[in-house]
Amino acid sequence: MINFEHKPAAHCESGVTANMLNFYGIQISEPMVLGIGGGVFFSYMPFITLHGMPVISFRPLPGHIFARVMKRLKISISKRRFLSRKQSMKALDRLVEKGVPVGTVVGMFFLPYVPKEYRFHFNAHNICIIGKENGVYTVSDPVSLALNELTHDELQRVRFAKGTYPPMGKMYWVNKVHSTSPDLKAAIVSGIKLNCHRMLDIPVPYFGNKGIYLLAKHLRLWEQKSGARKAALQLAQIIRMLEEIGTGGAGFRYMYAAFLQEAAPILGKPEYLDLSGQMSGIGDLWRDFATEAARKFKKRSDNTLSYDQLADKLVHIANEEKQFFTQLRQSIQSI
Repeated sequence: MINFEHKPAAHCESGVTANMLNFYGIQISEPMVLGIGGGVFFSYMPFITLHGMPVISFRPLPGHIFARVMKRLKISISKRRFLSRKQSMKALDRLVEKGVPVGTVVGMFFLPYVPKEYRFHFNAHNICIIGKENGVYTVSDPVSLALNELTHDELQRVRFAKGTYPPMGKMYWVNKVHSTSPDLKAAIVSGIKLNCHRMLDIPVPYFGNKGIYLLAKHLRLWEQKSGARKAALQLAQIIRMLEEIGTGGAGFRYMYAAFLQEAAPILGKPEYLDLSGQMSGIGDLWRDFATEAARKFKKRSDNTLSYDQLADKLVHIANEEKQFFTQLRQSIQSI
């Protein structure tokens, strides 16, 4: 067993990253990890499907937050994928025997410690392996309150889950920490600049702020083009990605607000406290949209919003996020 402090977190990748940094003597919060990693994003990809529905995500691709944070804190890391299940388990065992915590990407559906009602086919869940005894692995899963255990076969199965974005035994770990007192200011500035660029400047319409406008445009036509049933299922997919699956959603907006509060004194930017409040308000708007969309899907009321009205809410959110990231970029350029 590695002497690894397990701390529950709001999201898996940011939680694994924060816990791993803590193990190596760098104590920063999960919101700080999110901010340095440029973790607030949006993508709407109707050309890729998950369970037959368009993929929608509120964060960067899995693994990007971890990699960006480690790069900006000047920490050397390694990561691997495998074709052979046997070789993947041997490589994992060798690192754990050396006392190295190993992050792994797994499918959630077959994790035995996850209650059945919360299981779904999501192949980008992050856990950290911190021990092995008698063929049983000790698992630090940030979305669990306590440590968990997996047998060899159980861990191998979830590491090679099939479906959309199969993890293929992906694992990652720290090689060398050059300093336990990294330059947080430089890391924060780089993270903010990248996040503003990713939300405002990507030219294709599927990503960043433009993706929210595109989703609103398509949402207005779903019922007309696909019929009531499929339109409702597509709406449910937005709700799942926003509130249930580990893609960030409103939760990442709240965490980014907390990050800006922490960053304000480090950067000498008291105005970031106001921007933090704005981002919390945007998180509220996303949560309100999810609530109204759920009422529409479940037909809980005769006064549910129309698809046009839901699209109007998305346009309002897109306007608010565009204004927020424009202000944030103007402020960070002076540093």
